[in-house]
Amino acid sequence: MGGAGGLLAVALFAVFSGYSPMPSGGPSGASLAASPEAAAFHLDFGEQLASSNCNAEGAPVVNVVQKIVNDADSGEAGNYWALDSFNRTIQVWKTGEDSYCAMVRYEGRFAGIAGQQSPGDTGPLTGNETGVVTGGYKALIENATLMDSPVWPTKGNVGSFDYQCDASGNCPGAVNWLDQYFNPGYTFDQPWWGWIYRAGGGRVWVNATSGNKGDII
Repeated sequence: MGGAGGLLAVALFAVFSGYSPMPSGGPSGASLAASPEAAAFHLDFGEQLASSNCNAEGAPVVNVVQKIVNDADSGEAGNYWALDSFNRTIQVWKTGEDSYCAMVRYEGRFAGIAGQQSPGDTGPLTGNETGVVTGGYKALIENATLMDSPVWPTKGNVGSFDYQCDASGNCPGAVNWLDQYFNPGYTFDQPWWGWIYRAGGGRVWVNATSGNKGDII
């Protein structure tokens, strides 16, 4: 998929529904993956995902944690290079009559798929690549109305979900969290998103609206 400004799109399958793009850009993984600078890669997702950035008052109308396993993750080459497992925190504030702002945070791990191209597109994976992934996104939900009786609870833990993804990006167990709370007809926009993948040994891949850097091999 193409991202804004002609940037190449990559994807963490569970970002918002069955499929959602994470555009990339900036310096290539080939030029940075093995460099000393790789160890210093960072992503200011904590600042970007602060609740104050929703410009809302009061408590969130949704404040839940979801556990997801076997979620397909794609990279700059367009292939699915890893399966992810993580906890996803979803917080939603009402910002207008029919508008909402969401901050969605991820903390988990990735496991590379043997033979797939690395996320930074610098070479094939052996299948032994593992590490930590953190990050998330800000979402603006417009023309939206909350269900009178949401499918999921609005507070606490909503349970564990096995997305059952394969290396082709087929995920029969994927669930759109928005459809658990909002009636049909809403629109969705992501003004900011970003994830950082750390494989150890200075091997880091940053995937964000500001661009991609590095690789995990």
